[in-house]
Order: sequence, then structure tokens, then C-alpha cells
Amino acid sequence: MSRRIEGKVSVGRKSFRFLFHNFATLRTTKNHYIVSPEFTCNGRQWQLGLYPGGCIEGTEGNVSAYVHHLSEGSITAAFEIKILDKFGNVKRTGSGKVVFNGIYSRGCYNFISRSDILDTSQCVLDSNGTLTVVVSMEVEEAPTSAFVPKNPLVNMIKEMFNDATTADVCFEVVNISSDDEKEEQKKKAKSLTSFHAHRSILKMCAPMLAAICEHDDGSGMVAASITDVKPEIFHHLLFYVYGGKVPEEELKTHAKDIIDAADKYSIVNLKLKAEAVYVESTKITLDNALDNLLYADSKNCALLKESVMYFLAENSTEAAEKITFADVPGHVIKDLLVAFSSNNKIEANGTSGDELTTLCVSALRRKLHKMGLDVDGSREAMIASIKSNS
Repeated sequence: MSRRIEGKVSVGRKSFRFLFHNFATLRTTKNHYIVSPEFTCNGRQWQLGLYPGGCIEGTEGNVSAYVHHLSEGSITAAFEIKILDKFGNVKRTGSGKVVFNGIYSRGCYNFISRSDILDTSQCVLDSNGTLTVVVSMEVEEAPTSAFVPKNPLVNMIKEMFNDATTADVCFEVVNISSDDEKEEQKKKAKSLTSFHAHRSILKMCAPMLAAICEHDDGSGMVAASITDVKPEIFHHLLFYVYGGKVPEEELKTHAKDIIDAADKYSIVNLKLKAEAVYVESTKITLDNALDNLLYADSKNCALLKESVMYFLAENSTEAAEKITFADVPGHVIKDLLVAFSSNNKIEANGTSGDELTTLCVSALRRKLHKMGLDVDGSREAMIASIKSNS
């Protein structure tokens, strides 16, 4: 007679590090909080919420910290929130084990005294006034009674990537990596890197790439030339179309190149992934804020644009003194004014009249995805799409 042992299986502990800049200047209004970028653990979305002035349940003078579960469904998770000093030593720890049901938050309402953070002798903040918080998550799941392999279709399609024996399309990517090389290669035979693909997959997953492969000379193989994307970037682009993943380090190293290529050929999910990695790995400063803002606007990178807007709103006085906005397009200036105005209204009233305008870009994209709508585009376009389809 078989026995079944009931219980939970831990699926691994993951840690996430967040930096809260200029902590001393953050609002200390009760129950006002700042959220970290979203992070993923066990396929679910989470955020860290930091309350510089404490939450409603907290004692005056204390900072609160909560873990926000942003996904649907129920899951049991153990969390640990740690504050590190500027030397990397643990200054304060709070933890718990909770069943998160849908959108739900749990944490530590009297996490640490605000005066302890600001006390320079305790060395909690670094020389730039930045507070470091680490969140560790360990999710548990009920074990299944039998092992069932996953549907093999995704792996089968990935195995078709660059398979010359079954392909009916050949992309010839010109090996030009800089303007200097262009002149040199005009004098020589062009160096090409070939990538084989299938029109049926391109039509479903990359229609813009499929569109340049429509001409068939009767030979069964269609050749298409790609002259504006580096071969290594096109490799990532096409592999993603076939269900593959781009390694995290490659996304960090080539984020803008991947965004450019994915934007040009409308590989939306890859563009958003590269954008998210770029936002997470790039520190916005007064020196790079304007360049990042203009780049985000030119590529419709709403998440990056939001990140820059937040930075400029928090550092508006310094930005006005050190950044020249003379060459900024009028619609971007309007976006900045709207962002500052909205920020001031929320600061004064604690709320905003239009719920959608208070949602972050990730929340808007999640809402659009749930509605089956296009998640690419500016913040304004996303809000308009939600309203027109509600």
C-alpha cells in the first residue's frame, strides 16, 4: 500500500537588492510609500514597498517595509527584508511566512527607526544618501503526485531555429559594425552572415520580418538582406522569435541595440524585456537623464521614460539648473509638465482623480495584456486604449 506524504516543496530562495536614493528627502507622510521595480519569483510578480514615514499601523518615527504580491492566485511564501549599511553589513532584518492570496501585502510596520537610518554614526546611508534594502523570497508549492513532461512544442520549434534543411527563408545579414567599416567594405565583397528561417513561423511571430520575405523566385528559398542590424543582435532577435531566451548578460551588454532592432521589426515582447533590463541596470543621473529621455521618447519606451520622469520630478531643482531643455521636442516638454503637475497633486491630496493616471507603466501593460490589447506604446496611448476598450 502506497503512502502519500502531504507537504510543501521549497522551490528555492532568491534575493533582490534595491537602492532608495536621497532617503533623507523622501516624503514622511503617514502611509505614503515608494515601490521598487517589479521582480519575478516563481513566475509571480512582486514589489517592495518602503514607507519612509511609516504605515498607518506603525508607531510614529518608524519606517515600514512591505512585500507586495501583484499576481493572481494563492501562494505560500517566506520573505525576509534586510537593511544593509554602507559597508554591506546587515543592520536590521524582518521576516515572515504568509499565504498571499491575489494582490496582497505583508511586511514589518515598525521595521526600523528613521532616526537610526539618518544617524551618520551608524553608517546606514552611503555617501550619496542611498538606503540599501535586500528582499529574499522563498516560495513553496504543493508537490504533484505524478511527473508529467511539459508539452514539447516549444522545444521542437526552438530546434528549428537556423535549420537550413527545413527553412524556406535565408536572411543575409551584412557584417558592418561601425561607420568606418562601411567605407572599407564598399571596396571589398560584402561579408555576410546567413540565418535560415521559416515563413510560417515568421508570419505568426514576426510579421514585419515575414513581410520582407514575400517574393518567391520559384526556387523554394527566399533570400532577404538585412543591413541595419548587427549579426549577433539579429541572432538574438530571431532566436527569440523561435521561443528562445536572450541571456541576461547579453541583454545588459546590448540592451539598446536589441531595443532598436526589436522596435524596428516589432518584436514587442523582446523590446520590453530589453527595456526592463536597461532600466534596472542603468542609474539615471543629471548627466544622462536628457539623453535617456529623448531615446525613450524616440523608441516609445514608456518604462524608461517613466524612470527618467520620476528622477527629474525628484530632482527638479537641480535638473532645472543643470539640464538644458532647449532642444527637447514640445510634446516631451508637455509630458514633463504633466508629470510634475500630477506629482504635485498627489503630494498635496494623496490621490488623483483618474485612477489610470496613477498606475505605473508596468501596471498599465499588465492591464492591457489581460484585455488582449497591444502593450507597446506611450503611457498616453496605453491609457487611451484601456479607456476605449473598457
